[in-house]
Amino acid sequence: MTFIIWVAVLGAVLLTLALTSSYLRWMPVTTSAVCLLLGIGIGPVGLDLLELPLDKASKWMEHLTEVAVLFSLFVCGLKLRLPLRDKRWRIAFGLAGPVMVLTITGVCLLLHFGLHMPWGPSLLIGSILAPTDPVLAALVQVNDARDVDSVRFGLSGEAGLNDGIAFPFVILGLLLLNGEGFAAEWPDWVLRSLLWAVPAGLLCGYWMGRGIGRLTLSLRIRNDDSTLSPNDYLALALIALAYVVAESIGGYGFLSVFAAGLGLRQEEVKSTGAHQPPAEHLVQPVVGHQNVEPQHAVHGDTERLEDSQVAAGIMMGDMLAFGSLVERAMEVFLVTLLGVVLVSHWDWRALLVGGVLFCVIRPVCVGLMPWGSLLAGRQRLLIGWFGIRGIGSLFYLFYALNHGLGDSVGMLCTDLTLSVVALSILLHGVSTQPILARYERRQKPGKPEERGGASASRVGHLNVEGITAQQHPERGKDPRRTNGKQQ
Repeated sequence: MTFIIWVAVLGAVLLTLALTSSYLRWMPVTTSAVCLLLGIGIGPVGLDLLELPLDKASKWMEHLTEVAVLFSLFVCGLKLRLPLRDKRWRIAFGLAGPVMVLTITGVCLLLHFGLHMPWGPSLLIGSILAPTDPVLAALVQVNDARDVDSVRFGLSGEAGLNDGIAFPFVILGLLLLNGEGFAAEWPDWVLRSLLWAVPAGLLCGYWMGRGIGRLTLSLRIRNDDSTLSPNDYLALALIALAYVVAESIGGYGFLSVFAAGLGLRQEEVKSTGAHQPPAEHLVQPVVGHQNVEPQHAVHGDTERLEDSQVAAGIMMGDMLAFGSLVERAMEVFLVTLLGVVLVSHWDWRALLVGGVLFCVIRPVCVGLMPWGSLLAGRQRLLIGWFGIRGIGSLFYLFYALNHGLGDSVGMLCTDLTLSVVALSILLHGVSTQPILARYERRQKPGKPEERGGASASRVGHLNVEGITAQQHPERGKDPRRTNGKQQ
């Protein structure tokens, strides 16, 4: 009966969100905040329909959160179309590198001197809470591949990079907890976990994405098979292979999967043209196009498009749609589970930790960076506030629990992490849409690097490329088309 109850509750939550989505998108609240409250309502303190003992569920929760992050990282990489030499990538690198290290240091010092915790747990919790989340931060990230707003692009790049870059510091925290062997293992940590694993993961995934993308497009053009191939299989294969190959050579799988999405996008840019709209905006795949004839698989007249553009457009649109669907389903499920266990693991000290992290440490760390002309003052404030914590932190928590944490330290890490993540979901969830709407209204017209559309913040998690023309005509419509036809 337990499995039946779980399935019934998940179905009821999804149905509730589907029926109320037209109301929620106009309210200053995110789907994640609603799911958190629903989880509390069906948990032990509410209707008592579900109970989740984390000591027994930590193994499968680690893998479940890992899968959710992997899909989100891949989709995030697919959306970032700017070339790596573009100056806006410096925002992402600065946030994922120095800002995250400063954040880990700030939280560690707060826990050690403010709450009198030992250095080991302080560093571990700081590393778990430092990375921003690619799953729950969808509203503040780029809406599609043509969105190059500095704030959203920087936050998207940060979320894609720092989930992997945080890994060596989580490992360092676990080493520090072991105590005796720390001095001997320090050089090995620097060489393997930092200097090798980070670049190995990035380079491995990037070139796998480029290589598989180039091979796929070449085969489909040669065999006239642009519209019938199962692109969801290709997405699953690339995620799995990028992750496994990176892990097998000692690299970080998270970074590899994100870089694989970037590499695949760069192949689309090469086939479509850097100055052309993204290929998925040039073609509009029919839902379920695998079951229709090739000549009817694409809306509109594509005679002016190259075969490579058609193939790349359908491939990218399908992958983004599939990845976003999985991402949203995992988000609903995991945040609901967080609500189920939240009350029994609530720690009031999270109010201090979360408040200082969100309102002091993160904004100060962002403000200390020499951004120069890359970011205006209000953009720095926005990035400083939108350091959303979520599923990535949950993965690192369960990873630590399954790698040698004692009962007392494990309970401390669990309570603080779950509580701070829940606070982030509520505080950032309530403030995201109003703040972004105000930010968009104040943007100066005619600056594409600062545009992205306030409407993106008003429509919820609408991350499926290729269908944005219905919700965002100014972004999703090819200027040569009207109602799916060539002008």
